[in-house]
Amino acid sequence: MAIDKDLADAQDALANGDFDKAVTKFNKIIKADSKCADAYFGKAEASVGVPKMSVEDVQELYKKAVDLDPKNPVFQSSYASYLVEVGRFKEAEAAYNKAAELDPDNAKYYYSEFGMEYVLRAPVVMEKFLDEKTKDMIIQKGLKYLLKAVGMTEEDAKRLLA
Repeated sequence: MAIDKDLADAQDALANGDFDKAVTKFNKIIKADSKCADAYFGKAEASVGVPKMSVEDVQELYKKAVDLDPKNPVFQSSYASYLVEVGRFKEAEAAYNKAAELDPDNAKYYYSEFGMEYVLRAPVVMEKFLDEKTKDMIIQKGLKYLLKAVGMTEEDAKRLLA
């Protein structure tokens, strides 16, 4: 199929860091098949490397891919990772939890990724409001997800650390 070859070419351009070329190729696929989730996902991934693309535009591309293929944990987790990067933590948390639900065998990785990325990124995004209480809230949420990743409750952690 022509779309399969076009998709492979677009993914090659993306893998080689030629983001503008990848976006162009993914656009061609989307014009040919507006229901191709892989094309929206690929365009979203490539668009991160294209400065002229707005956060909202990239977010819409990820959303479209997720809407077209709602059972794909890779789409969910990549979308979640992007949301963390742009400081949309509540949406990122929901997307990581959805990825974990879709892919229970790898749930611990989604939980740990959110926990770590949140702890690292939230202080940067919330810098203007970063008092001790906010820092503690950030660490607390991150720790909850890291504990979830290793299958521990807060009580278990307290017991082990006491």
